[in-house]
Amino acid sequence: MDNYTSILVRMGEISLKGLNRGFFEKRLKQNIKSKLKPYHSEEHKQKGRLYFDITNECPEEIMDMAFRTTFGVVGYSKCLSCEKDWDAIVETARKVIAQPPFDAGTGTFKVEARRSDKLFPMLSYDIESKLGGIVLSTYPGMRVDVHHPQFRLFCEIRDRAYVYASPQSGPDGLPCTTAGKAMLLLSGGIDSPVACYKMAGRGLKMEAVYFHAYPYTSQEALDKVKKLASILAPYNQGMRLHVVPFTEQQLWIRDHAPEDETTLMFRAAMMKVGNMLAEKEDATAIVTGEALSQVASQTLDSMSFSDSMSDRLVLRPLVGMSKGEIMDLAKKIGTYETSILPYEDCCVVFSPKHPLVHPDKQTASRHFLDLQMDELLQKAVQETVAIDFNVHGTELKDAEA
Repeated sequence: MDNYTSILVRMGEISLKGLNRGFFEKRLKQNIKSKLKPYHSEEHKQKGRLYFDITNECPEEIMDMAFRTTFGVVGYSKCLSCEKDWDAIVETARKVIAQPPFDAGTGTFKVEARRSDKLFPMLSYDIESKLGGIVLSTYPGMRVDVHHPQFRLFCEIRDRAYVYASPQSGPDGLPCTTAGKAMLLLSGGIDSPVACYKMAGRGLKMEAVYFHAYPYTSQEALDKVKKLASILAPYNQGMRLHVVPFTEQQLWIRDHAPEDETTLMFRAAMMKVGNMLAEKEDATAIVTGEALSQVASQTLDSMSFSDSMSDRLVLRPLVGMSKGEIMDLAKKIGTYETSILPYEDCCVVFSPKHPLVHPDKQTASRHFLDLQMDELLQKAVQETVAIDFNVHGTELKDAEA
C-alpha cells in the first residue's frame, strides 16, 4: 500500500444507532467517497472506526475537505498500520512521530492506547509507557502532560495495530441525506447559512431558495448568495440554489399592504413560494434562519403567522441562539466574512421604518388574502432559475448538473 494514504475516521453518534447503525455507516462512506472522486479509495470498518486507503494522487486539500466537511466524522487522522508485533509497532510509531505535529520536537504530549484485542500480551498502560519513552528519547525537548497535552499519539490494537497522531476534528453529527429533504430560505445574511449547517448536521439534505429583487438588490447580492451556497455545498453533499425573481411581487406588497405590515407580508409570500417549491422538489420541510425576538419579524406572533402559509414542517434550528453564538458558528464554518459583505437582500431594501411586531394572526391572514397574490406567486415559481453546486462547492454548468 505504498501508493496509498490511510485515513482513520472516528465515528460518534452513529455508533449509538443500534440496529440502524449499518444504514448510517453506509451513507457516511458514500458521502466521503463522493468527495474523493475521481481518485481511487477503498474502505474497511472496525468497531467505531472507518479506514480509508486513498491513492496518493489525491491532492491533500481534497483529502482534508472530504473528512473535514462530512457530518458523521468526529475526527480523522493519517494512520499507519502493522502486524500486532511489538517491534513492528515501535517501528511504525517512529514513522508517525517523524511527521507533523511531533516532528517539531517541542511541546507536551500524551500517548493513548486502546487494546480491543484482549489476547495481545501487553496492557494498554504498558503500551502507553513504552511508546511515551520512545517519544522522549527521540525528542528530548518534549514532555508528558496527561491532562492538557498539545499532541497525542494513539495506538489501537484491533485486527492489526494502528498508530496515528493528533486527529483533526470533524463536524460530528449524522450523515447528510439520512433524514430527508428540506427547502432552506437562504438570504445573504449571517443566520440562514448557519441554519443550513445545523440541519445538515442532523442528516437533512437541503435545497436553497433565494429571493432576488433586481434592480433593488444588485448582481453583487446574488453573487454573495451563490458564494454562500458554494461554501455550504460540501457540508450539504452538494447544493441546488433556486433563485426566485421577486421584484414584481415585492412592489405589489409595498403598494397594496399596510406599511407596517409589509415585512410581515414579504415573509408570508416567501413562505408560500418556499412551500410551492418544496412541493415541486418533493421536500417535506422548510428551514429558516430565524431566532426568537432577534428582529420584528421573529416574534412568536410573527412566526406563527408565517408558519400558517406552509403546509410543510417549518424548522428553525437557531430559534434559541443568541446573535453572538450564531456569529461564532458562522466564523467557524467559513460563511461569516461573505455574509457581512455590504450587499443587502430584498427584505432589508423594502423594510418599513416601524414594522408591526405583534400581529393578530387572523387579521394578518385576512390582509394577506386581500392582496390576491396567487398568480404573482405562481409566476415567481415558474420563472425561478436553479443553480447547482457539487460536493466540492464548484458551480456546475447546465451539461454537468
